[in-house]
Amino acid sequence: MLKKETLKFIKDVASHNNREWFAENKSKYEDARQDVLNMVAALIPELAKVDPLISADTDPKKSLMRIYRDVRFSKNKDPYKNNFGIWFSAKGKGGNGPGYYLHIQPGNSFIAGGYWMPDAPDLKLIRQEIDYNINDFEEIINDKNFKSNFKLGTSNALKNAPKGYDPSDPNIEYLKLKSFEATMKLDDEEFFKSELVNKLISSFATVQPLVAFLRNAIEQ
Repeated sequence: MLKKETLKFIKDVASHNNREWFAENKSKYEDARQDVLNMVAALIPELAKVDPLISADTDPKKSLMRIYRDVRFSKNKDPYKNNFGIWFSAKGKGGNGPGYYLHIQPGNSFIAGGYWMPDAPDLKLIRQEIDYNINDFEEIINDKNFKSNFKLGTSNALKNAPKGYDPSDPNIEYLKLKSFEATMKLDDEEFFKSELVNKLISSFATVQPLVAFLRNAIEQ
């Protein structure tokens, strides 16, 4: 479980997103960060039981993303993120790939699993895997537990059929996707319950078959 002060700090960052305020409240940031790291430390060995390609010895600091924003190429010049992002992948912290994500942001927290915006070579392999093994893919996303908890994202999709695929293909909507992630919303109150770790691990276990399918597509 997390402390209520941790979510309050994130909320305060959104209201006071400047370096002066952050410097004055650096100790609160360190407390919130450590609170999240303690939760991540409890999650990792349990997630490793769900997905054996996740190392149980992963350093929690490698999963927790930086709160500092890279504003060099952004119109939004706020120096800090208004969330804590936690990423679990067999590849570790560096690089994109299939994995699990936890987003902690008051009023907008969620769990996700999949592969966000794969590069062109991986995207080609994933589409090929879906085309060749559509029954396996649909079995995963149509699973009763999956459908009642997770939603497959469709906002990142082509308007037309990708090159090499028939627009009349019955599975063309899946093949149009440019990103393959499923998300589940989390209420703020969930973070304050003693069963938080069990709740998160159960959710990651539900989305694990999708992660495994995508991982198999690019690694075979």
